[in-house]
Amino acid sequence: MTVPTDRDHASVVALVECALVELTHETVGAVFISRQVGRSTRTQYVAADNVGEQFQKRHFADRLGWHETTVPRRTVRDELITQLTRSASTTAERTGERAASEPDTFVVKPVRELRTP
Repeated sequence: MTVPTDRDHASVVALVECALVELTHETVGAVFISRQVGRSTRTQYVAADNVGEQFQKRHFADRLGWHETTVPRRTVRDELITQLTRSASTTAERTGERAASEPDTFVVKPVRELRTP
């Protein structure tokens, strides 16, 4: 789904909480793709345990390649809320560039369909 930049904070938090429940109970991963002019980043989150307290975070940047870490649930929650509440215009202002031609996207999909290093 295209990241909705016009949602209120409570609805973004609710979306993230639902995604975290799915990550914990199903064999799925969450993927956030951010696009800026000339580059993109992809961040994937997959449950690392069966209780949903630890997640594997896989981050890919065009220039740097893949980096993997294990992070606690709270970090995943906070990062997703931040990513989903950040608007394209704010990103453009921060980088000093025009907004990307493609919007940021967020999706939950089966782990087998995730791109991996």
